[in-house]
Amino acid sequence: MTAGGDGLTAVAGGSAPHIPVLGAPALEFLQVRDGGVYIDATFGAGGYSRAILGAANCKVIGIDRDPNAMALGAALVEQARGRLTLVESRFSNLDVVARDAGFDSVDGVVLDLGVSSMQLDTPARGFSFRHDGPLDMRMGADGPSAADVVARASERDLANIVFILGEERHSRAVARAIVKARDKTPITTTAALADIVASAVRSRPGDIHPATRTFQALRIFVNDELAELVAALAAAERILKPGGRLVAVSFHSLEDRIVKTFLAGRGEQRGGSRHAPERKHPAATFRVLTKRPVTADAQEIVRNPRSRSAKLRAAERSDAPAQLGDVSDLLPRLPEIANVLRGR
Repeated sequence: MTAGGDGLTAVAGGSAPHIPVLGAPALEFLQVRDGGVYIDATFGAGGYSRAILGAANCKVIGIDRDPNAMALGAALVEQARGRLTLVESRFSNLDVVARDAGFDSVDGVVLDLGVSSMQLDTPARGFSFRHDGPLDMRMGADGPSAADVVARASERDLANIVFILGEERHSRAVARAIVKARDKTPITTTAALADIVASAVRSRPGDIHPATRTFQALRIFVNDELAELVAALAAAERILKPGGRLVAVSFHSLEDRIVKTFLAGRGEQRGGSRHAPERKHPAATFRVLTKRPVTADAQEIVRNPRSRSAKLRAAERSDAPAQLGDVSDLLPRLPEIANVLRGR
C-alpha cells in the first residue's frame, strides 16, 4: 500500500519531522490509492499528509487555521511536486475548500483533533503550562484569547466551562481562585494561571498536573473546537464520494463521543414498529468500520506518549444523499463566547 516503507516517512525524497498518532491504522482505513484525492483537515506538522502522499500517487488537500502551519508546510508542498495543496481555513469548511480546489468529491478525509505537538511546544502560543508564555491558546490569528476569557468571564461561566470542557470536578474552586487572583492583578501568562489552578486543586504524586483540565477546557472554548468538529463531520458527509472513507482521531472524551454519536446516527438502519405509524427515515450515509475505537499499542505509546489517550474511529460513505438539518444537538450546552466576555 505504501510508496516508501511504511508510508510514514517517504514523500518525494523527504523525511518526516512528525509521525502522526495512529498513522498506520489511519492509512489502512483510508485505503489510499493511486489517483485518489484526500483531505488532511488538520494539517498541523504535516504528518498525515506526508503519510498519505507516501502511500500512493495521489493528491492531498491540507487544511489548517494556523498560519504557522501553512508556513512550515511550504517545504512539503515543494517536495510533493503538485500533489499537495495547502489552504488556511477552518476544517469546518473542508467541503468548500475542496470544491474551491476543483474537486466535487474526495476519496478520504482524516481529522486529527485537538492541539498539535508543534503548538504545545511553542511557548509563545500559550497552550501549555510546561513553558511559560502569554496566555493565548488561539489556533488561528484572530478572536479573543484565553487571557480575555479568564479576565472577563463571570465566576459561574468559568466554572461551567472548566467543568464541561475540562471535566474538572473542582471547577467551582478553580473559578473562585481565578476571580480572586484577577481582582488583584491581571492573569496574562500560562505560568500564572497554572499556579492559581494548582492552589485550588489538590493533587497526589503521580497525578496529572492540576492545571491540565483547566487548560484543556479554555483551549477548547477559545477555539470553539467542538462546534468545529460537528460542522466538519457534516462537511465530510457532503464531500465524500460513495465508498470514500472518514477517519477521526480524538484525544478527549467529548470529541470521541461526538464522533461516535454522529457516525452511529448516520449509520443507523431504523426499522418500523408495529406499535407506531410507519415513519420515513433518511437512508444511512455511513457504514461504521470500527465497532470499538482503535487505540495505540504499547510500542506506539512508548514512542509517542501523546498517543495514550488517542481513539480512532472510521466509517465508509454510502451512496445515500447527505442528510440535512441541524446537528447542534451533539454539542454540550455552553454560553456563547461573546456573552462570556460580557460576563464580569
